[in-house]
Amino acid sequence: MYKNKRKRGAILTNIGIKRLQSAILSTEIVENKGERLSLEEISSRINVSTRTLSKLWSLNECVDQKTIKLCFSAFNLELRSEDYTIVNKANDSETPELSSIANIEEDSSQSSEFISFVEEHHTQTEQIENLWSYPDGPVPLDSHFYIERPPLERKVYREVSTSGCVIRIRSPKQMGKSSLVLRLCAFARKLGYQTVNLNCYQFDSECLTDLNKLLRRLCWKIATGLGIDPNLNEKWNEEIGYNLSSGFYLENYLLVQCQSPVVLVLNEVDCFFEYPHICQEFFALLRSWCEEARHNSKWQKLRLVMVYSTEDYISMDINLSPFNMGLPIRLNDFTQPQVEDLARRYSLDAFKAKDFAKLMSLVGGHPALIQISLYYLKFQEMTLQEIIEDAIANGGIYRYHLWRHWLKLQENPRLAKTYAEILAAKQDISFNPIDTYKLEALGLIRFEGDRILPRYGLYQTYFAKQLSIENSLIQQ
Repeated sequence: MYKNKRKRGAILTNIGIKRLQSAILSTEIVENKGERLSLEEISSRINVSTRTLSKLWSLNECVDQKTIKLCFSAFNLELRSEDYTIVNKANDSETPELSSIANIEEDSSQSSEFISFVEEHHTQTEQIENLWSYPDGPVPLDSHFYIERPPLERKVYREVSTSGCVIRIRSPKQMGKSSLVLRLCAFARKLGYQTVNLNCYQFDSECLTDLNKLLRRLCWKIATGLGIDPNLNEKWNEEIGYNLSSGFYLENYLLVQCQSPVVLVLNEVDCFFEYPHICQEFFALLRSWCEEARHNSKWQKLRLVMVYSTEDYISMDINLSPFNMGLPIRLNDFTQPQVEDLARRYSLDAFKAKDFAKLMSLVGGHPALIQISLYYLKFQEMTLQEIIEDAIANGGIYRYHLWRHWLKLQENPRLAKTYAEILAAKQDISFNPIDTYKLEALGLIRFEGDRILPRYGLYQTYFAKQLSIENSLIQQ
């Protein structure tokens, strides 16, 4: 009498496929000069067939656990339990959540039904995990909602693997700088580098008026971030001046103890803009460290990443800008295909081309505003029309974002006046280039050739209304 045999297989989880893809990307950059590895090259490296690899990438066909372990070990990864799910193709599954399909037969139609069940199970789990997570702040490393913006990720990954490099990541607020930095640091750690990610707003006002205190605090934070005893009292020599002392401390105390490269991220360096004297000296010192890396092997271990918001350019003397070194990275809006991809991740499958056109005419491809929009559409059961009407009336779900810009304009009447003229302009007219530079840094306008245009229908409608109300109050 024929007896069914249970066949066991494994499917990569979302965590597993992301870890494997990151490891392959690391190999491409470090060993293959940034060139993509073909399926055949990966197949040869792992010693499995391309057909098996295709099954693995599909996430809907089972392979044996040994194959997955081979794939991970070929790219210097240790296989973890969260990287894959064990399923049984015939009688049952090892996971209680899938016990209801224990009697599925081996024929192809029922196998497809089983795989669909697994996919639906994963999708529902992800949706539940993200249900209460309002899209605010950096997108977590394991989030389903991070949208890559090629070639930015590839450029920063390649650059950070270069000795003594400097990367400058800049954009208005809420464009995805911190999310990119999280992934850059994770990539660096995969390469075996040490990372120190500092937020400059953690420095108190006392440090921002005394460069010696600032540099001592900075060196203390770097040392503790590397797990090294700061020992500042013994190693800090104020007799030679704080600039030289900080350089000697890093070179001859910290970096000599590091066997691998060190990625130092200085987040929110725009906090220095309101302190011109500190700002000028501090960035001149950073520049001297970077120049040392061109000929000093100790300094070549340091990879510097500076992250700042262009919105605070308006409080800074443009002639004192310190940012003319390293690789500049500016984060721009999502493209329409990227917005459509994000909507699919929110399972907004009913969204049509006309819906995307309406949403993007309101907020363009602004990453934070798009995320907020899709969140409310999916989880708060608001219609797109309700979101648009509410936004035009009083800012709606975007009001806190708009208030932040409005406060900046109120603090700078000259900029507000120039912006009002741009919003009201029916034809091309000339404006002060410094004012337009600062408005563009705020993210309120954009340049199209030699034309100056308001950015987003939301901004144009909301700020025209607010500026008109304020002008009426002044005239009264």
